[in-house]
Amino acid sequence: MTMVSRRAVTAGLLLIPGMASAAPRYDAVLKRPDDPRRFSAPTYDRLSAAVAAAPKDGARPFKILVTRGVWDEQVVIDKPFVHLVGEDRQASIISHLAASGLIAPDGKRWGTFRTPTLFVRAPDFAARNLTIRNAFDGLAEMSKPGGLHSHDGGGPQAVALMLDKGSDRARLSEVDILSYQDTLFPDAGRSLFERCLIAGSYDFIFGAGRAFFRDCEIRSLPRPVDPVDGYVVAPSTPIDKPFGFVFKDCRLTKAPGTARHSVYLGRPWRPSGVFPDGRYGDPKYVAAAAFIDCWMDDHVAPEGWTKMWYTGKDGNPRTMLQPESVRFSQFGSGGPGAAAFRRGRTLTAAEAKGMSQRAVLAGWNVR
Repeated sequence: MTMVSRRAVTAGLLLIPGMASAAPRYDAVLKRPDDPRRFSAPTYDRLSAAVAAAPKDGARPFKILVTRGVWDEQVVIDKPFVHLVGEDRQASIISHLAASGLIAPDGKRWGTFRTPTLFVRAPDFAARNLTIRNAFDGLAEMSKPGGLHSHDGGGPQAVALMLDKGSDRARLSEVDILSYQDTLFPDAGRSLFERCLIAGSYDFIFGAGRAFFRDCEIRSLPRPVDPVDGYVVAPSTPIDKPFGFVFKDCRLTKAPGTARHSVYLGRPWRPSGVFPDGRYGDPKYVAAAAFIDCWMDDHVAPEGWTKMWYTGKDGNPRTMLQPESVRFSQFGSGGPGAAAFRRGRTLTAAEAKGMSQRAVLAGWNVR
């Protein structure tokens, strides 16, 4: 007879003899129908069904165990306190394939804002020890005759994760976030990324939200079609927000084949708005991003930062927003790609210290 201690039962380590270990306790389990393991929590074979089981107005974490497998589905997290915990960081994969220039099931192009694999539209979301990816192969697409290209109106933009309106206090730890272009879209609220891998090649971290990246790997992928055309960030920070994206103690790495000096730290994205006198780039968006005490490989361009086009008030779609007109900065960079970058500011030690996690995520008591 197997003896189960009272302590183990209380802790939820082995809730019922013969069932799979469930430490910590889960409220739902995502598993394949052919997985023979039994869990104490309800099981689902689709992530959207597990999310639907969460309370509409939850006030505590609703923990979903994501077992090993590729879970191919586009999912909206629209309930608070949904927490995803992977069984295996590389093998618990939330995946979907969609790209801006491809045709969606409704017969229309996806468009960038409809491509995310995972939409977060509620506060207090968390994910740990898993992978979120957009499975669209942007490099293969760009390399083939007649393929979609980054400068096309409907190109290979393929978002893996979007923190959308309604998201706030999103926390991701030990998560791989993967795509080729427009990978991560923190567009709303505050978010914290800890020890994550974020990979892409072109504007692959973009949006208007406040995000703090700590001890993350930011990996640039090769662009043989456009070899001097990579960008890490493209923030659209509102002017009334003191911080946009802050990277602290991160590593800017490159995948094999990424050209030397081919990737800019970032460029400023100014989305258009509709005004009484026309539609043009909204001046309230004044990008903000900083890299503090980060290690950089030699793919980083010596200019550091570069310009980005937007639609001017005169209707010119190629009006350029320069790095000097926004809030781009760095401090304490090291590695082969570190330089006295020609564009953007170098912070003082006091300014760098002022861009702490607590300051960037002000009002959120992260534990």
